[in-house]
Amino acid sequence: MIRTMTTEAFTLFDTAIGPCGVAWGRRGLTSLQLPEADAAETRARMARRFPDAREIVPPPGVQRALDRIVGLLRGEPSDLSEIPLDMEGVPPFHQRVYEITRAIPPGETLSYGEVAARIGADGGARAVGQALGRNPFAIIVPCHRVLAAGRKVGGFSANGGIATKRKLLAIEGVKFDTALPLFDGDGTFGFDPDTAIAHLREADTRLAKLIDATGPFRMELKTAPNLFAALAEAIVHQQLTGKAAATIHGRVCALFPRSRPTADRLLRLTDPALRGAGLSRSKILSLRDLAKRAADGSVPTLAQAHKMDDEALIERLVEVRGIGRWTAEMLLMFHFGRPDVLPVDDYGIRKGFGYAFRKRKFPSQEVVAKHGERWKPYRTVASWYLWRAVEKAGRVKRAAAD
Repeated sequence: MIRTMTTEAFTLFDTAIGPCGVAWGRRGLTSLQLPEADAAETRARMARRFPDAREIVPPPGVQRALDRIVGLLRGEPSDLSEIPLDMEGVPPFHQRVYEITRAIPPGETLSYGEVAARIGADGGARAVGQALGRNPFAIIVPCHRVLAAGRKVGGFSANGGIATKRKLLAIEGVKFDTALPLFDGDGTFGFDPDTAIAHLREADTRLAKLIDATGPFRMELKTAPNLFAALAEAIVHQQLTGKAAATIHGRVCALFPRSRPTADRLLRLTDPALRGAGLSRSKILSLRDLAKRAADGSVPTLAQAHKMDDEALIERLVEVRGIGRWTAEMLLMFHFGRPDVLPVDDYGIRKGFGYAFRKRKFPSQEVVAKHGERWKPYRTVASWYLWRAVEKAGRVKRAAAD
């Protein structure tokens, strides 16, 4: 990243994606730092980049800029085009790239090649990508709105990489064709589904037949503004049908400003308010325990969770009342897209295994786990196909009944 020589001060500020940092000097803002794993790491990063700058309360002009940035990251209309930026030390070509990028409205995107063409540098897509990779003004110069060819997400140098880029685009309402870019090697899952399928076919001929009968891997990831919200939704959904859970979860979300659950706000809600949304006493206790742990840092942030291995993350999550191993494994699979999760306690997984492998007796966890060793390191993909085996068997039974 580029560091100017005119930075005088910096501060941290809370946003919907985590604690960001901003630095400024006499000519305007000199840097905007996206969240690191937590506030302490964001602060340390700012201190390393600007060792001579002081951390102070922002003056009114900077605070107005921060308010606009916070609003944008909440999904609100917010104009950042007038925020003054100090371009001292920024190469002329980079300045031209940033000027074009800054003009891309929220909710819209350009490709690296289109940005290059607009500055008269046809064939300069790679150079544009390099310039945006060194963008010191994230969000204000919205490099997340610049995609690779074919609307692939492309790279992103901030903490969290492509996941952070997709989150920023999702806040602004940008949607992707989940049948293509989501699985086209853009890094969303942290693995290449084609490679996973090839491995599973070679490792297990019986599973290969299930893959052939099912078709392409179409697992879709869920999104959440933070790990607290994802876990809260999981607790609400436990032991309920999909429709009933969605209704109650919607009522719970309605208790929060802009329907975005936060730990601090939940701790201030009364039991009658939560019961009125349809929550049982047990789930209220679980949500309060989750909120307390999120507030004191016991529950990792999304950025921290992305850096933890599967077992370490599961171990942290099951400390929360109401969160068992199965719930944690579902989170790893459907929110984090982890490649090697096999939830052997799941009834559907074992039932699908029984169908696919023609077991006369309902298979035990130990049987599925032992057989699943050959599917490593892509047991998540194998699990998805086992669930499809249950669906297929259900369709066959219904057809026979008709």
